[in-house]
Amino acid sequence: MGHEWDFAFLLGQRDFILRGILGTFGLAITCVLAGMALGLVFAAARLSRFAALRLLGTCYVEFFRNIPVLVQILWCYFAIPIITGAQPGPFAAAATAVSLYAGAYMTEIFRSGIQSVEKGQWEAARAIGFGYLAQMRYVVLPQAMRSITPPLTNQVMEVVKTTAIASTIAYGEVLYSAKVLSDQEFRPIESYTAVGVFFIVVLALVSAASSLLERRLRRHG
Repeated sequence: MGHEWDFAFLLGQRDFILRGILGTFGLAITCVLAGMALGLVFAAARLSRFAALRLLGTCYVEFFRNIPVLVQILWCYFAIPIITGAQPGPFAAAATAVSLYAGAYMTEIFRSGIQSVEKGQWEAARAIGFGYLAQMRYVVLPQAMRSITPPLTNQVMEVVKTTAIASTIAYGEVLYSAKVLSDQEFRPIESYTAVGVFFIVVLALVSAASSLLERRLRRHG
């Protein structure tokens, strides 16, 4: 029996769908920014001359990278209330779990990029009086960005896709919106096809922006 495709019902639910799209963007942006911040901090820890900081950075990476992100989301949402008595909302639970997960991968990306900068660049920065933070900001990270842009982009794209898992705890992102519409309208094929198209378009735009950034970095490198 053939299926009669009909996407018209989506137009009538555009406000509900828009809320789901904004939910996806809000969660993705939060997790990307938090993941980058965590990645920079723990990359510095892993490269520290202090053994305790190196161990801390390694433990963070191995712990959060090796636990499936779905398990982390469910743990944050269901276990934290039992332990603390405070119930995090779906956004807080998903953002915490995905940020920690993404940060573990971004730690390794930033670490490899920092290590790719020649030792002489560090020495030159120290020679002109730059402290550690100034060395990182003005000398090391601008050069590291040229080598880490491709893997960092891949990780950003992975974060965007991972936000869909937040639907398991009823966070109002685009996949959860599609599930609700599918149940209401009995149109699962159209609902989930629209979600697939949405992610294809968003990730294509992220990839295009990354390519533009790479070309700009090469021009100014």
